[in-house]
Amino acid sequence: MSECSTFVSGSPRHPAPAGTLGFPQLGRRLAVLGEDGPVACGEPGVLSVSRRDPGLMLYYWGAEAETEARFDGEWFLTGDLVSMAEDGALTYLGRADDMMNAGGIRVSPLEVENVLNAHPDIAESAAVEVLVKADTTVIAAFYVPKGPVQHADLERHAAEKLARYKCPRLYAEVESLPKGPNGKLLRRHLRERYEKM
Repeated sequence: MSECSTFVSGSPRHPAPAGTLGFPQLGRRLAVLGEDGPVACGEPGVLSVSRRDPGLMLYYWGAEAETEARFDGEWFLTGDLVSMAEDGALTYLGRADDMMNAGGIRVSPLEVENVLNAHPDIAESAAVEVLVKADTTVIAAFYVPKGPVQHADLERHAAEKLARYKCPRLYAEVESLPKGPNGKLLRRHLRERYEKM
């Protein structure tokens, strides 16, 4: 991210384990924070960089309120959800504002999408929490098929690989997924489009 220099990496001498981002670089001050401070190894939290880290920005130019909103005491909150293994390897779980709520349990859309994208008839997918009626949301799967695919087949596929509470309750076939100029998936557009229907 532009707010800080490189602070997580792997190298030939210390390669990143499969499926991880890598390790905090030597000399970097990082933490994985939950609502009440640092979380235990393996638990999800927000990747945070110490205000004292020399690679961190000083502030957003002309935006004092925005700068302070990104800090929690000493820590700059990146907005990226990660978990840290015992060996220090960091696994990316998605953006904090993309996390879905399934009965009070946080669910990463990336986990759901990885399962759906492994289906042989799915080209790509997006998992999004959508409002279905007042005070009720569910996990919805928007997908671009490679060919004909039945919702029941997708439901079986997800049920074999995901905990029940992580399985999408709605499936919607789309021609394409909305993306920004940099190719980043625009989940909010899918949510808004569905909720306007």
